[in-house]
Amino acid sequence: MRSTSCGRLAIAAMGLCVATGHGARAQPGGAQPGWSAVEQALGRPGAAQPDSVLRFSFPRSDLRVTVDGVQLRPALALGSWLAFRRVDGGAMAMGDLVLTDDEVAPVMTRLQQGGVAQTAVHNHLLRKSPRVVYMHVEAHGDPVRIAETVRAALALSHTPLGPPAPAATAAPIDLDTGAVARALGRSGRVNGGVYQVSVPRAETVREGGHVVPPAMGVATAINFQPTGAGRAAITGDFVMTAAEVNPVIRALRDHGIEVTALHSHLLGEEPRLYFMHFWANDDAVRLARGLRAALSRMAVR
Repeated sequence: MRSTSCGRLAIAAMGLCVATGHGARAQPGGAQPGWSAVEQALGRPGAAQPDSVLRFSFPRSDLRVTVDGVQLRPALALGSWLAFRRVDGGAMAMGDLVLTDDEVAPVMTRLQQGGVAQTAVHNHLLRKSPRVVYMHVEAHGDPVRIAETVRAALALSHTPLGPPAPAATAAPIDLDTGAVARALGRSGRVNGGVYQVSVPRAETVREGGHVVPPAMGVATAINFQPTGAGRAAITGDFVMTAAEVNPVIRALRDHGIEVTALHSHLLGEEPRLYFMHFWANDDAVRLARGLRAALSRMAVR
């Protein structure tokens, strides 16, 4: 995003995105015209998103990470991803890579060698065991080269890179998602045993002259993982302007939700955005009401 020229890299925060060409339509299975070489380079199909974004997921199913005795599902907080969108001169890519401490340096070195920039490296949660960190990346240019670079960098980690397992029949989730949606005022979807809700901002986000769609990491993400008896562990991140940060903190704390990180994910976006991560494990409906109170302090769609 940072630069509008095709060969230059921008440093963003949450991920990699690539825009599809004018008039591109999603095809069955998530494939979009002109992206087969990118899918081949990454070794898996992408999922078509709104605004001509193609997104790839790399769940860290190899990790067994716990927070306060709760084992995190990959869909809750351990999902590396990369998204692409076509722009003038090639593609824009953004992403977020979940890494262990010893994986950060080799992955970063390989990304830099291939022209993929880092926009943030930090924690999202507290009291994790083992510790993992999150590396936000961004690139502009040839999408196949970007994909090859990210694949080569991830190969230096223990991220599973084989073909994704066939989608299993959706199992019932041990959570009253209807009650959660009513309390939250937003509905979501079940993915990997986690109820996921995405809330876009009201305004358009831009970087380097390019629009950054919500699917490229600039929508508030709220995830519920059932922990039994109507309870859920929640995490995700609120995407806020500076004026919204402390009203959201107060709303979360007033409802017993812990703030675990506050930082940037991108480098030159307009408006300037801040990302706040959170954690709680309590009655899911009660937590949804608290999250709704926080959303009411923000300009969201």
